[in-house]
Amino acid sequence: MSASPDAPLVLLDAALRGILVALLLLLAGVLLRDRPRLPAARATVAMALGLCVQVIAATPLLEDSLPRLWQAPLVAVSVANAMLFWLFVQALFDDDFVLRPWHGVLWLAVAGLAGFNCAVMAGSGSVLAPVTWGLQRAIPLVFAVLAAVAAAAHWRADLVEGRRRLRGFIVVTGVAYTVVMLIARLAAPNGRLSPDTALVDVLLMLAMVAVIAWRMLRLVPTELFPSSVQVPPMAPGSQAAQIARLIGAPAGAAAAARLDADHGAGITAKIAAAALADTLADSAAVTDPAATPQPPLPPPDAAEQRLADALQRLMATDRAYRTEDLTLAALASRLAVPEYRLRRLINQRLGHRNFNAFVNGWRLDEACAALASPAQRDLPVLTIALEAGFQSIGPFNRAFKVATGLTPTEFRRQKLADC
Repeated sequence: MSASPDAPLVLLDAALRGILVALLLLLAGVLLRDRPRLPAARATVAMALGLCVQVIAATPLLEDSLPRLWQAPLVAVSVANAMLFWLFVQALFDDDFVLRPWHGVLWLAVAGLAGFNCAVMAGSGSVLAPVTWGLQRAIPLVFAVLAAVAAAAHWRADLVEGRRRLRGFIVVTGVAYTVVMLIARLAAPNGRLSPDTALVDVLLMLAMVAVIAWRMLRLVPTELFPSSVQVPPMAPGSQAAQIARLIGAPAGAAAAARLDADHGAGITAKIAAAALADTLADSAAVTDPAATPQPPLPPPDAAEQRLADALQRLMATDRAYRTEDLTLAALASRLAVPEYRLRRLINQRLGHRNFNAFVNGWRLDEACAALASPAQRDLPVLTIALEAGFQSIGPFNRAFKVATGLTPTEFRRQKLADC
């Protein structure tokens, strides 16, 4: 019996799918092992497992031979991967992202619609079929646009160079792949890809997953992912924390405390000193396979030290953080340096992953000092927030709660209790 002319193509397709599934499982396994509680890791694992199902379900032989009812759950998961991709992009590029119960509800709704269409509406002739199928076809495009918006959001404020490059890759390739494969599915009979098109599909997916997996597994934990060591609540932009990060703890702790005292921010010096001590103790006691010790950065050269000093003066003395809608470009212009140098200093030397978080830290530092001052006990919290540079009370309250573990009112009451 002669072999089918399509046999080599079928074997190649199966081999590529096997490689892709193995790569996805490897990525999921590493993240589950190293960072099981991190939202970005959880979203990545969910997407990787969903893609495994999609890769298997899209096998031409399986699509042609498996009964429609058996295909329904596989199709449901495959369509819902569009929502998981959007979730993955948000979690990866937003350090403050939190998984919510409604994310699970949304996934179930998308998967339920796709499964219903495959099991019930396919070939039924129902008057509802055009509506439900239209919704299903719109889902990939809608979530591709949402993912692109999420990847592009706050791109200029992102201080992590590796993550900035990955944003562009995901925006271009993710949207392009979604549009191309949606068109291919719509043009194919019964939405089933031909063996040639299915091979192109798996090749495109393998290329994208390989790049993303390589970046995620290659980048050090402090670059793409935030550290898994929990830092106690503190005013993150306090001058004490800034100096301690720049010149290195423990030597930085004493210098930091002195600097804060010089600027009248004693309350934040105490917060930062306590947090710094706790963090150092916790770091020594925690064993985290993802937090592989990295070689220490070399001491700053003369140019970097001058830039650090100028940045410190601009923020601490000139209070540049009070400027409305302050951007990295505007701050770099005031310092007369290229953006990349300022970005590298704030990220690698001061430990911030996002420019807005860096600026808000300084604003919180001033707000903490004002709330703890007996002379300003009658000043409204809103006034303090606005003077520190916040544009409204809502973002201020949320940032303050995250930084200190207290609301501004609770913080003021606690600090002025004995005054």
